[in-house]
Amino acid sequence: MKQKQNQVTQQEMPYEKFLRFGAENLTEGELLAIILRTGTKEKPALELAKEVLALGKYPRTGLLGLHDLSLEELERVKGIGEVKAVKLKSITELAIRISRAVAKNGLNIKEPETIAKYYMEKLRHRKAECVYLLCLDTKGLILEEKKLSEGSINISVTCPRDIFLTALKAEAVNIILIHNHPSGDPSPGGIDLEITARIARMGIELGIPLLDHVIIGDNVYYSFRENGKLGHSD
Repeated sequence: MKQKQNQVTQQEMPYEKFLRFGAENLTEGELLAIILRTGTKEKPALELAKEVLALGKYPRTGLLGLHDLSLEELERVKGIGEVKAVKLKSITELAIRISRAVAKNGLNIKEPETIAKYYMEKLRHRKAECVYLLCLDTKGLILEEKKLSEGSINISVTCPRDIFLTALKAEAVNIILIHNHPSGDPSPGGIDLEITARIARMGIELGIPLLDHVIIGDNVYYSFRENGKLGHSD
């Protein structure tokens, strides 16, 4: 009985600490323990939370590491069933969306560095290439963000026709392309240069200029505009 009481007390500790001192004074493990609520007979929620956090792989450890884990990997932890695994994945997705929503408020579409930071965490660890299109109004505000492709070998499969049909439908005045290089090196290859030049020329002809093409690497980026490569395939 005493052992059971001690376990309950340990499970309640993070919750009580939250009420007394606030969320900012809790560790990642304690915050996660509150979400998990219960542990197992062998280990309380706090120990279970620490075990889950230990699954994160360098360079993204702790809470950030949860984003890279699949449901199956989480469910291999004794005490983490499907419901808790789904809850954990939902929390990480919410965290990313909140972070991007905050960043979007200060997003200056004229600054490639700001755009890169906004998409960095979303794209830099993707194992497949993703291509996004931003459709902008006269003030540079985002009218629409559309994922054009995912999992392709390179950006060459992105059809210019789809880009400008989307832009016309959104009544965009300008457009920006963003994609990632899973290798981590954002340097443009020959195909990147060729397709960017082609889209830039079409944008001028259609009256919807391509303002920039930003390639996301591993915590680094490449801006065609910053490097004077918009419209140049050489």
